[in-house]
Amino acid sequence: RVAEDFGVIVSFDPKPMIGDWNGAGAHTNFSTEPMRIDGGLAHIEKAIDLLSKRHKAHIRAYDPNEGADNARRLTGLHETSSINDFSAGVANRGASIRIPRQVGEEGKGYLEDRRPSSNC
Repeated sequence: RVAEDFGVIVSFDPKPMIGDWNGAGAHTNFSTEPMRIDGGLAHIEKAIDLLSKRHKAHIRAYDPNEGADNARRLTGLHETSSINDFSAGVANRGASIRIPRQVGEEGKGYLEDRRPSSNC
């Protein structure tokens, strides 16, 4: 009711206003136990490889309009990846999947899927 009290309209649309800005995503961090122990980076890289093979299916699933809403956000600009291309990298906020810098340095941890839209 806070928005209502202040006359604010809330939208979960990933890019509710046209313009030169990054929009809103539902970045998702996840790991499995093998990813979090010594040598975990190999498990993270394997997961990323598997995610890459289903990129188009994930894009459709991460947006209630099968990717149409997210297409306005995932342009490859403003720290977003291109909706058409899968990418991954350490500390790369412009990648589909980001491995945090600390995870890259420690060789274990988690990954961040930056593709889901805010209205997923």
